[in-house]
Amino acid sequence: MSAHDFSTHSYRSLAEFRLEIRRFLHFSEERAREHGLEPQQHQLLLAIRGLPVGLKPTVGELAGRMLIRHHSAVELIGRLAARGLVDRSPGQEDHREVIVTLTPAGEAVLRELTRAHRDELETLGPRLAASLRAATRRSAKTAVSRA
Repeated sequence: MSAHDFSTHSYRSLAEFRLEIRRFLHFSEERAREHGLEPQQHQLLLAIRGLPVGLKPTVGELAGRMLIRHHSAVELIGRLAARGLVDRSPGQEDHREVIVTLTPAGEAVLRELTRAHRDELETLGPRLAASLRAATRRSAKTAVSRA
């Protein structure tokens, strides 16, 4: 077996892991739509609220965390602002920056979605974790051939 060969088990475990990820993402997309949001809108609300300490919720930072282009983030933020879920304001230090914050309505929607996601993760989490362990575990045969 060459260093580039993988066992059938490796392919199956990777496929199972991707299936579990997709199950969670499908769940997430459906819950967002039930709340009248597009999945990316939910992701943006979560990105704003879940931003690590020390980072500012600027358009550029949020675009980077969502892996989208700046202009796409601007459009997404504009749609959420039109629905009253986020506010935009100029940065205090650099007035060219746009700071994005959740409104009370945005906080409420995000809280409901987060509750549903936490409940789903209690069910799906163990399967997701097990599939990740299986996908990252090398079979004894593969480990020997790579040594």
